[in-house]
Amino acid sequence: METPPRDPQNCKSQSEQHLLETLTKILTSENFSFESLNPYIPHLSTNPALLISLLNSKTLSQNPNTLLQFYTYLPPSITYNSPLPLVSLLPSILRCRHFHTAKSLLSSFISVDKSSSLHHLLLHPQKINNPVSCLHISKPLLDVSIGAYVACGRPHQAAQIFNRMKRLGMQPTLLTCNTLLNALVRYPSSHSIRLSKAVFSDFIKIGVKINTNSFNILIYGSCMENRFGEAIRVLGKMGDYGCPPDNITYNTILDGLCKKGRLNEARELLLDMKNKGLFPNRTTFNILVVGCCKLGWLKEAASVIELMSQNNVVPDVWTYNVMIGGFCKQGRIDEALRLREEIESLKLSPDVVTYNTLINGCFEHGSSEEGFKLINEMEGRGMKLNSVTYNVMVKWFVKKGKMDEVDKTVRKMEESGCLPDIFTYNTLISWHCKVGKMDEAFQLMDEMGRKGLKMDGVTLNTMLHALCRERKLDEAHDLLCSAHRRGYFVDEVSYGTLIMGYFKHEKASQALRLWDEMKEKGIIPSIITYNSMIAGLCQMGKTYQAIDKLDELLESGLVPNEITYNTIIHGYCHEGQVEKAFQFHNKMVEKNFKPDVVTCNTLLCGLCKEGMLEKALKLFNTWISKGKDVDAVSYNTIILALCKEKRFGEAFDLLAEMEEKKLGPDHYTYNAILSGLTDAGRMKDAEEFILKIAEKGKSEYQFLELGKRQDARTGEILQEPHPDAIAYSNKINELCSQGRYKDAMKIFHESTQKNTVLLKSTYLNLMDGLIKRRKSTSKEHRLT
Repeated sequence: METPPRDPQNCKSQSEQHLLETLTKILTSENFSFESLNPYIPHLSTNPALLISLLNSKTLSQNPNTLLQFYTYLPPSITYNSPLPLVSLLPSILRCRHFHTAKSLLSSFISVDKSSSLHHLLLHPQKINNPVSCLHISKPLLDVSIGAYVACGRPHQAAQIFNRMKRLGMQPTLLTCNTLLNALVRYPSSHSIRLSKAVFSDFIKIGVKINTNSFNILIYGSCMENRFGEAIRVLGKMGDYGCPPDNITYNTILDGLCKKGRLNEARELLLDMKNKGLFPNRTTFNILVVGCCKLGWLKEAASVIELMSQNNVVPDVWTYNVMIGGFCKQGRIDEALRLREEIESLKLSPDVVTYNTLINGCFEHGSSEEGFKLINEMEGRGMKLNSVTYNVMVKWFVKKGKMDEVDKTVRKMEESGCLPDIFTYNTLISWHCKVGKMDEAFQLMDEMGRKGLKMDGVTLNTMLHALCRERKLDEAHDLLCSAHRRGYFVDEVSYGTLIMGYFKHEKASQALRLWDEMKEKGIIPSIITYNSMIAGLCQMGKTYQAIDKLDELLESGLVPNEITYNTIIHGYCHEGQVEKAFQFHNKMVEKNFKPDVVTCNTLLCGLCKEGMLEKALKLFNTWISKGKDVDAVSYNTIILALCKEKRFGEAFDLLAEMEEKKLGPDHYTYNAILSGLTDAGRMKDAEEFILKIAEKGKSEYQFLELGKRQDARTGEILQEPHPDAIAYSNKINELCSQGRYKDAMKIFHESTQKNTVLLKSTYLNLMDGLIKRRKSTSKEHRLT
């Protein structure tokens, strides 16, 4: 009788069952060696069902440590090929409450899971081709998976797993909820913060008992977007959920307000904090010190530090570092260095932040030698230069145009283990933009992306500023819109940059539309943004609208600064409304505005422009008699007005006074006097004046500066020569080359009547020509 043929499928099942039993026996035997499993690994590699059945074995699940050791012994080609083995192993691990181990295993898999196969399995287990049909996606597995995806920097995928739990009626632990919320809030995307608010609402809907920390995270997100009103509303609702606000709650909002210069609102919040029985801690005081220093209120910052001591709160190095930063920002390097010595006298040790702040201050304010000395001192104390130190050096070398040194510093940075970061790239992008190499700047942005560095607000604002400078306003607007769509943080500086670009190129309607768009999107303007808007309106002759913006600024709780007030004063003067400028000045002085030299110069310029020279002289003399500072611009404004009135004696007296006070004269002074003399037809005196300057040896210093246009109010040098300046300069140069100096002086007279400032080379040619003519004339007299 023939033997019936054997069923191949049945034979295979029997073989698998035999292998499963053999492997189970090996793994449960005492003192087994993992090397004894080696002959069976090829079977596990080619038969996923066998491996999954083994990991799901009820016998082995009683000994999760053995299962875990077995899984980790297997080669990555098996364990990382599919998420099924891992998901089959985890129930045994989680039953023993080994949550940290489970999270670590998941994180390792997620880091190499380029196709997101595990994520797909967790969300759609029914769509997975599972060879053993025993897959169980439990609440603990989903809960710990959220933490793993957050740990791997993938909070959006974690949020999708939370949504699946919500649909299944599963409630994550409070720790998991706060971990997810924190990751979304801190992810560099405005979309993530919006998602965090939706997730927070879902926590409440599904019955998660949120705590004060949950609210603190949500408030931090609102402050990140400068939505301080929203943050304060959330603060007000905390009590409804039995979550009393703590110091972290208040400090988070205070920090945001102070960073934006909104000290009035910060004071109100501080009062509310005290009324709730909470006492300011060191962090609170440090935040207030930062706010004062940001506004340049260093005396007030010092008062806060005194208040700390009175409240038995000891200032730390961080507190002093902020003060040092405030002094450095104002160029008061000696005081900053003395404060470093004070730190050491208090038995505190200056840290790397102290040194980096001082080094940056030295480089910014012309003490580079002291800066490099501090770098050597750092290394001598055993402090390792960090990325900030290198970035400060890169910035200084870029500023000086020493690009070879930049390359060397970046190489040294990489060799020390500090990779170039967003700040390094922003510095290089800024330099390329400054020299007009926009293509190279965009290439650097692409390189940043390839290296995993995301464009931040500084990158965006640098590019916007460069495009506006190049008059590429449409491209700037497109960049602003695309950045917003991609989820980058578009802040008030971004909008302010483009708004100023529109105003500069006389496109006021676009500027006002963009302002409205910014407000509609809930982006709160800072004092700098308001100042930009006010300056633009004043520049367009719309000072009355600038006053509306000032009122809006005050209502928002911001504190106007000298720039705000001086800009409006200049706006009135620019429009010829000098009386209104003085009325506004007096009104603001009553509100503690402290006029500075720019205020004085603006009012002097306004009075002189309107022909009120006597009032200008009275203001000038009163200002000096009160011991207030004046500068070269103050003198130049009065000298110019006196020369226009042909009062040369008084002008020359002021010139002598300037020299005595070591305030000049400068190229603007010489232009004013030369213009006045030529306008009065005193060409001989003008020639004599040029020759006197030459005889004093001023040609190498002062005349090299001639040809630069200057803002009469601030002394700011305007870089681009006017087309008329080029035309006049070419004509005068041509006449000088032909020895026709009388004709050259006539053209010079014509140019001064039109207030045209010539190119510096032209002044030098004219001066050299006049000297040659005098020598020639003297020689002729001697011969006769």
